[in-house]
Amino acid sequence: MTNPVSFPDGFLWGTATAAHQIEGGNTNNDWWKFEHTEGSGTAESSGDACDSWNRWKEDQDLVASFGLGAYRFSIEWSRIEPAEDEFSVVALDHYRAQLAYAHSLGIKPVVTFHHFTTPQWLANRGGWEAPDAPERFAKFVGRAAEHLGDLIAMACTINEPNVVAFIGYRIGFFPPGGVADKARYEVVAEAFCRAHRLAVAALRKAPGDFPIGMTLSMADWQVAPGGESKLEQLRSHMEDRYLAATEGDDFIGVQCYTRHVVGPDGVIEPEPDARRTLMGYEFYPECTGATVRRAAEVTGLPVYLTENGIGTERDEERIEYLDRAIRSAHGTLADGVDLRGYFCWSLLDNFEWVFGYRPTFGLVEVDRTTFKRTPKPSAAFFGGVATANAI
Repeated sequence: MTNPVSFPDGFLWGTATAAHQIEGGNTNNDWWKFEHTEGSGTAESSGDACDSWNRWKEDQDLVASFGLGAYRFSIEWSRIEPAEDEFSVVALDHYRAQLAYAHSLGIKPVVTFHHFTTPQWLANRGGWEAPDAPERFAKFVGRAAEHLGDLIAMACTINEPNVVAFIGYRIGFFPPGGVADKARYEVVAEAFCRAHRLAVAALRKAPGDFPIGMTLSMADWQVAPGGESKLEQLRSHMEDRYLAATEGDDFIGVQCYTRHVVGPDGVIEPEPDARRTLMGYEFYPECTGATVRRAAEVTGLPVYLTENGIGTERDEERIEYLDRAIRSAHGTLADGVDLRGYFCWSLLDNFEWVFGYRPTFGLVEVDRTTFKRTPKPSAAFFGGVATANAI
């Protein structure tokens, strides 16, 4: 029998979503255009997604029913600022109602201000390559926080800026679809770091008193013989440049799913018989411990695991993954790491970007026609962990 583990009092258990992946009808951002661009490689349109623009109360009721203490979700920039300098009070009031309802349920609302999508008006003039993109983002953040700040429990400025920059400009699976464009990638990576700093400053001027941080995609980087220098090179541009931009923040959000083994020539593909997820990467839940330790070591900040989970068709595999991942994260506490919370990705089976709806990460199944929500056994498992504050 596996030994039980307990977490400190006040440890925050939550789940997470993103606006474009669940709301539906977000037709005014760069991702909607990318989904409808021939040759983008996107499996399908986000369409109505999970209809959470209308069913958000049902979503939050589910979070509460599982016994979770927090819900991380994003606000859609292109709804709030549909044209440059034109802000929608209706959209802001919509998100304010979500925040207020979360509080009424005893749930801490954790707000992400940019989760992969950028308004089409900014994309049309270069997106994150536009010289004033960081300032434009900071203006949006300031205006939104002025309206919402008194109800925000935690704020995440930018979700995985390293993913947006690298996959958008080096691999081409995100807008704008650039491939091996190192010069443009460098411009965008620097813009995201500057945008984060400006957003932090804007949030600190807003109403309310809440911790602020960035969420970063991290991996357990492991070295094969002769791969030491290559590992440092890869990790430096994928993680370290962004971790350096968090100086003075209140926390760092770690988002991890797997490991990368690096040899002299780069990342080594897993063995052909290696266990994999629906996303194609290696099944490796123990990535949580290594990434949390490294984030704490590099930044000196308190850490939240703001995303971790698995795309799988077998819910028993999700339970196994969560169990092992949470235990691995727990191991960092004995080392003195200030780990303060864990958020499971995701609440719902949703739109997984270029992969469409095939990879299912949710604690809750969503019928693609009726949008009926059906909690899976993993929801009961995770809710039990949260309620007991222990496995």
